[in-house]
Amino acid sequence: MICVRRARSADVDAIFDIRTSVTQNHLTHEQLLEMGISQDVVTETLESAECGWIAEVDGQPAAFAIVDFEDASVFALFVKPSFEGRGLGHLLMDKAEKALFASHETIWLETDASPDIRANGFYQKRNWIAVGVDDKGDVRYEKKRG
Repeated sequence: MICVRRARSADVDAIFDIRTSVTQNHLTHEQLLEMGISQDVVTETLESAECGWIAEVDGQPAAFAIVDFEDASVFALFVKPSFEGRGLGHLLMDKAEKALFASHETIWLETDASPDIRANGFYQKRNWIAVGVDDKGDVRYEKKRG
């Protein structure tokens, strides 16, 4: 059974487990820390705003999404490899888009621009439009309400 619910501070360990389990766009705990993404920061973020969701399969955390309401962005959306192909990414992106479009006309996200990264196809199928690539090799996607 699949359940999507709000992420809570008690989910931070599961969020980091999912994030560091992916094979594409993989980052270690140390690399996340270097980027300023610590368990304390994620805990504080989840406690200060209802900005994240967890998808569970039979009670087991399998995927998550976090948005940044101020920035109008999808900050993160990751699915544990053993749970890919079950529609969890779509369920979470539906939640993220709805939440962001409630207060923004245009929303955005970034990911690795490599054509081998499956996330690019996922975003394109959901009508996200690539608007540019930065000097780090990340592509910025935007989507307009409506």
